[in-house]
This record gives sequence, C-alpha cells and structure tokens, in this order.
Amino acid sequence: MKLHIINLENVQSGDKELPLQCREAYRPNIIKRAVHALQSSARQAYGAHPEAGKRHSSNISKRRRKYRGCYGFGISRVDRKILSRRGTRFYWVGATSPQTRGGRRSHPPKASKQFDQKINKKENRKAICSALTATLNRTMVLERGHSVPETYPFIITSDFENLTKTKEVKTVLQTLGFKDELKRSLLKKVRAGLGTMRGRRYQRKKGILLVVSDTCSLQKSASNLAGIDIVPVSSLNAEVLAPGAMPGRVTLMTEKAVDVLTEKKLFM
Repeated sequence: MKLHIINLENVQSGDKELPLQCREAYRPNIIKRAVHALQSSARQAYGAHPEAGKRHSSNISKRRRKYRGCYGFGISRVDRKILSRRGTRFYWVGATSPQTRGGRRSHPPKASKQFDQKINKKENRKAICSALTATLNRTMVLERGHSVPETYPFIITSDFENLTKTKEVKTVLQTLGFKDELKRSLLKKVRAGLGTMRGRRYQRKKGILLVVSDTCSLQKSASNLAGIDIVPVSSLNAEVLAPGAMPGRVTLMTEKAVDVLTEKKLFM
C-alpha cells in the first residue's frame, strides 16, 4: 500500500510504501483489550484506612454472670464502649459496629485491591498495528466523527517536525484541510443535566494525532493546540491511536516516522 507524501504547502512531492505494521487485520476486540489494560494500570488505588472506625475500646461481654456485660439489661448485642459508670451500672455508647456513630463501614473500598488487567506482549503489539491500520481507513475515520480533507490519508514531509511556533503549526494544518477538525476539538460546555456536577462540566473531543520520528521542536510548538497529541513513533500505544477503544482517529505521520517504523521493525 502506497501513500502520497504532502509538503507543508499541500503539494504532492512523491509516494511512499507503507510498512507491514500498517497492513494488520482490523481486530476491534484486541484493541479494546489493550486500551482497557492501559486504563486499568493508570487507575489510582483508593480505599479506607484499615483501622478506620476500629480505634475504640469497645470490648463488651455477652456472658451471663459477668457484671461488666450486656446480659440481662434488655439491650441489643452491639459493641459498646463505657462512657461512665456507677458501681455495676454502666452508661454505654455504641461503637465499632457499622450502624453506630463513629463506627466502621460495612464493606469499605480497600486500597489493596488490584485493578490492573494483563495483556500478552504479542497481543498488545497486534492491537497497536490493528489500531494503526484503522487510522488509515478514511471510512472509519469519518464514522468516528472527524473532519478530514479529500486527500486523507497521506504522509507529511519531515520539515513539519522542525516548526517552532504554534501559529505556524496551525497554519500548516489549515492549509492541509484540517480547519474544521481544529474547530471540532475546542472546549465545549455540556448542557445542564449531563454530568455537570461530576467534574464533566466541559468536554473536549480528541483531535489530530501527530506521529513524529523522535524528540523534536513540534512536540512543544503543537502542544497548545486543542485536542492534538504529539507522540514519537516508538511510544505509540492502543489508547493514543484509539481513544476510548474507538479505532479510527485521524493521524498524520511524518516521512521520518515511517522510516523509523520500517527500519526498527517496531511492534512486530
């Protein structure tokens, strides 16, 4: 499979053969597994303190002839602590039990719980290649909701990696035909009733993924554009290529990035 090489002025300057990694069969089930594995490993553990609600001296006897117990007083067998006493008469206050004030929770979340899901190395590589192939499928990219020009997919020249200003990057992307895609990724306010009180007052859609050969000035200059991610080709993963386990993200690869993918035989 060959793709056109487009320069910064949106003029075709040649063709390039894609490596084997871009010809993998489309496997949405494996992509979903790989994305979930990444998301689960990034999940932060949370839970109650192991001793929360258990710091009371609430040992109370249930035996018949122990004066310091609850037997024969017509009270329920709940763990209690002694607030005051007068001889063998005690004033108890419930403690430790889940239904009491200051007591422990019945089944609290435990920080020791393991959330991370495992995935085989070969399976993960296959998922990355499959997601990479999906980014080159124009139909899938449009179904995902992206706005792309008629010439998509294509490879952009390596001069793109040397841009040092955000304004220049934005101008080049607009010249290439991604003007509507840049607008689509702007921050939008969610209307009332759709999760406005749970940290989702605003939403931002994922935009263009820029794949570069290595560390370059583009990583800094394009980082301030809404929805855009810049990733070295060696750091590609299933979540970046298919956010939310939905393959078909609009992706621009530089000519050098394709060369690195071919020469180093990444994800094979």
